[in-house]
Amino acid sequence: MSRNTTHRETQTFPIIQRGPMMFFRRMSRATLGFFGGFGQRVLFLRDLKRAFGEPDTYVPLIARQMRVIGVDSVPLVLMVAAFIGAVIAIQIRFQLFPGIQLSIVGLSARQITVLETGPLLTGLVLAGRIGAKMTAEIGTMRVTEQIDALETLAYDPVAYLVVPRLIAAVIMLPLLTLMADFVGVVSGAMAAVFVGGVQLSMFVEGVRLGYDHFQVTYSLIKATLFGTAIAYLCTYEGYVTEAGAEGVGKSTAKAVVISSIWILILDAATAFLLAPYLQ
Repeated sequence: MSRNTTHRETQTFPIIQRGPMMFFRRMSRATLGFFGGFGQRVLFLRDLKRAFGEPDTYVPLIARQMRVIGVDSVPLVLMVAAFIGAVIAIQIRFQLFPGIQLSIVGLSARQITVLETGPLLTGLVLAGRIGAKMTAEIGTMRVTEQIDALETLAYDPVAYLVVPRLIAAVIMLPLLTLMADFVGVVSGAMAAVFVGGVQLSMFVEGVRLGYDHFQVTYSLIKATLFGTAIAYLCTYEGYVTEAGAEGVGKSTAKAVVISSIWILILDAATAFLLAPYLQ
């Protein structure tokens, strides 16, 4: 009797019972889906670890992925960094109280750009551009059975498709972040001088004030984590894409959302763990 009740449609129950039953059934499906997805990603991580044992497959492809992920993204990353750096400097300049030394503009612009906006915005921008591209490429190969063809030819699809993208992202994200940090501070200086009336010497004095090499290291740690998250999550979504063009679109949208959320989570976790060492 209880087994038949479990498999009955919700609409067959009295109206007063449908609301709680729909809630608990949705919660049950969501919980099972969460743990199921977590288990699949762990298995994918196992396959990824095994794929690193085939360097002959993925090493020749790394340079091409570095160009696609890094070099092709330079104009977009630098444009975003330039505008954000200028806006930060202008906002800081015109929010200051009278009597405060204007060198604080350079100090604040450096800290905000290097510690937060540089790596974070670079990661989010590339999650939309590169993450979507990774997912769509691998997802299209899945639905057109090209991945099955690789297995037939004795190629490990994970070593051929995932590993070179992961390595390239881990290498290029920190480099792009360094460029974004530099351009953000320079554009902030230009905005402060030409718009805010700050002397360049005062801005430079603020940039040098309290500088420590670990601040750049902190930015690069964030960028490395973001690159790993983007490559791993987006290639996984592409690898498990369901058949059809609609499946590719769903996987691409899901990958961008999930990778963006994980970038924010990693950003917060890094701040909690490493921010005390920035003092």
